[in-house]
Formats: sequence, C-alpha cells, structure tokens
Amino acid sequence: MDGLLIDSERIYTEVTNEILGQYGKEMTWDIKAGLMGMPEREAAAHLLSFFPDLPPTFTIDTYLTQRRTGPTLAVRWRRPASRHLHRHGVPLALATGSQRRNFALKSAHLHDTLFGCFEGRVVCPDDGLLAPGRGKPCPDVFLVAAERWLGRRVGVEPAGVEELSERARGLVFEDAVAGVQAGKRAGMNVVWVPDPNLLALAATRSRALNSRTRCSASTPQLVRLSPLQGPALM
Repeated sequence: MDGLLIDSERIYTEVTNEILGQYGKEMTWDIKAGLMGMPEREAAAHLLSFFPDLPPTFTIDTYLTQRRTGPTLAVRWRRPASRHLHRHGVPLALATGSQRRNFALKSAHLHDTLFGCFEGRVVCPDDGLLAPGRGKPCPDVFLVAAERWLGRRVGVEPAGVEELSERARGLVFEDAVAGVQAGKRAGMNVVWVPDPNLLALAATRSRALNSRTRCSASTPQLVRLSPLQGPALM
C-alpha cells in the first residue's frame, strides 16, 4: 500500500530524517530499501540497527512515538491498477504491512477515490491473522488475503499440487523488495512497481529478487484485461 497506492513513503522518509537529523543521522535509500514493506516494529528495529551510537534512551518506541506525532503531511493517492482491475470485475484484496490504526488514518479520506474498490478486504499485521514475525518477506500475508478474502484455496505450507496451482493464478503488485520476495515465496505472479530511487539503487547493486517485472501499460494483459489507458504505473 505505502508507496504503491499512496505516496506515504515520501512522508515517512521526510519525517524519519527530521527525527534522525537531531542526532546528525540520515536514512538513505540504501537503508530504506531494506525496511520497506516490513511490519512497523520490525522496520523500526532494522532502521535503528544502522545507528548503534544513538543515545540509549532513543528506543524503537521513542522513534515510533515521534514519527506518529510528527508533522501531518497530505497523503496523495497515485493512479493504481486497482481501479482498472476493479472495473473489470477482478477480485481484489489488500495485504499491507501497516498497522490497522495506521491504515485507517491513511485511507479514510481516500475511500471513495481509491480504497473503496477493495470493499473492506484488507489484511494488516496486527489483525491476529499472522503469526508473530511472519510479515513480509514471508508469504503469509498474501496467502491469508487470498484464502480469507478472495475464497481461494491456497493452503499453507507444505502446499499440495492443487494449492500451488491456485496460487499461480494470483497477481501481486508491489513496490518494496520485501513485498516482491513475499509474493514470489507465495508462488504468485509479481509485478514490481519500484520508486525511481529504489530502481536506481537496484541497478547498481544486486538485489534478492528472483525476477523483476516492471509494470508497464500492457501489464493488465497478464490477467486477460485490456491495456491500461495512459502512462505506465510508476
């Protein structure tokens, strides 16, 4: 969701660097790439691991509290494939690393223009549907979303032949490396829609992606739909 459907990743970067700037630190894209898509606390722990010389009083909870109470910036929505797919009757579900309260804050004002097409089919890491520590890049969130909200018999590990076949019918859109890994581990088709900064980083360093499929105007043909009208999804 973050960075893919809405531009909240930009806001997270600005607020985080304002917080870290008090200590002369900065979250670069090299660091940010590794925490995108992860559940909130895991992402915070990953971030702070790069700055071991921060004051002992600056804990994960300190960072998260300051981030939540930071400046309020307008969250803009992007032009996603979700509305196109919804118009063509393709069942949709949202599998996000955002806590439920954060999802509500970020999506409430965009229900009519964007999130309404999911019709409440949303999985958040604190919904009690995922085991602790099983957020992205683990495949669980996509499997739960497909099984619970879309009625697909995708099963759990180890999956049988029929379950693997059903998983292969799924199409995941992701902007984060962890999300791409989760989708691939779930046995689904994955379309990577990276931020230009992440794409530039991946071009210079080897990333743990088994396959990289950048989203283009012809992407809907993967699910036998007419091509998207307008520019590529970026």
